[in-house]
Amino acid sequence: MPAKAKWAQLADYLRERIESGELAPGEKLPSTAQLKEEHRVSQTVVRQAILVLQTQGWVEGVHGVGVFVAEQLPNAPDS
Repeated sequence: MPAKAKWAQLADYLRERIESGELAPGEKLPSTAQLKEEHRVSQTVVRQAILVLQTQGWVEGVHGVGVFVAEQLPNAPDS
């Protein structure tokens, strides 16, 4: 079986950090540059991972400010 794409691996890693509470709702994610360096991937890989997480509702991007953990997570029960 082929290895999982790098963007999918990075998205899984970030999703796990959110689910574990290591990255809390409203908290800013590391910058693209930080993620590139930490995971030794390209900017395209980071952008694709973030895009997938945005589409799934895990994170929200604020233009010119950064990417933040969503206040209401996809699997969180309604209050």
